[in-house]
Amino acid sequence: MPMNLCDIRNIKQTMAMFGINFRKEFGQNFLTNNMVVEDIADNCCDDAQSTILEIGPGIGSLTSELAQRYRHVVAVEIDRGLIPVLKYTLGEYGNVTVINEDVMKADLKALLAPYFEKGKVSVCANLPYYITTPILMMLLESGLPFDYITIMIQSEVADRLCSAPGGKDCGAITAVLNYYGSPEKLFKVSAGNFIPAPKVDSSVVRIKLFKEKPCKPADEKTFFRTVRAAFEQRRKTLPNALSAVFSELSKDEITTAITDCGHDPNIRGEKLSVEEFAAISDVLYEKIQNI
Repeated sequence: MPMNLCDIRNIKQTMAMFGINFRKEFGQNFLTNNMVVEDIADNCCDDAQSTILEIGPGIGSLTSELAQRYRHVVAVEIDRGLIPVLKYTLGEYGNVTVINEDVMKADLKALLAPYFEKGKVSVCANLPYYITTPILMMLLESGLPFDYITIMIQSEVADRLCSAPGGKDCGAITAVLNYYGSPEKLFKVSAGNFIPAPKVDSSVVRIKLFKEKPCKPADEKTFFRTVRAAFEQRRKTLPNALSAVFSELSKDEITTAITDCGHDPNIRGEKLSVEEFAAISDVLYEKIQNI
């Protein structure tokens, strides 16, 4: 019978056996609730023949559940002290590959190429709070055709990712994410389900990546520049917010671009959909090209 890797006693005994401690610099908080781990594994994608890229497997509690449900698991762990632990806890699973690398520096295209050739690849991760957005953006911008990205993150960040245009939690990351995929908040996980317990609650978010993006901006750099500028000073109206970044254009030119797209000049960025941002960025790009 497999070891219960969510049992606090087993976690502590295993770590003591290998002489390791929780690494605060890596944001290590291990799950202690089997039901939560099983729910994440059940919902991370919808094809049992998929390969799962797991980021930060810890001692392997989620990894073991993923291995029981999917074709293969590629687990990338930054903490080399956990590698012998993972070999011990996951030894019975022949469909798990453990990689000791920083996922932000790893060549994911080369690492996952053999698995993409065999079928679908999805991502599943309990992400450290301090590096949630950089890892998510790296995955989205990688150009790799992931099917789903399922992440457990700080609840406040989950609210932001899943906010609708116009919502109080809507931010630049919301608009950017909706360019790449459709996010859905699955369930909340209270702080008491971890060891050590974090100071805030977490939520599990599943993102279904688009096969075709909802819009095709004339220039992606200008599109992302427009989105980020709109939220850098979110209390400002959109013309004022964009003027602070698009210094090569006059405020009148920027205002005209916004009104030409059918918007009130006093609108703020959080009211816009990803398609509306793309339309405005296309007009701005054209104006810049004509300078």
